[in-house]
Amino acid sequence: MTNRDWYDDSDYESAVERAERMTRVGWKAIAGVTGLMGIAAVTVAVFCLAVVVGMAYLVVVATP
Repeated sequence: MTNRDWYDDSDYESAVERAERMTRVGWKAIAGVTGLMGIAAVTVAVFCLAVVVGMAYLVVVATP
């Protein structure tokens, strides 16, 4: 037998604490990646819009 009593839940409590900590880390990682993807999508959209405006300007300037 071990020296611990039958009502000792320290292993369970430490496992729950580790699981909660990993859950928080996971959600922070998900939020960070989602934020970076959003920033990348906005950057690509702005770049594409700038290309369209630049091409439209060239078409207007190049026509006699």
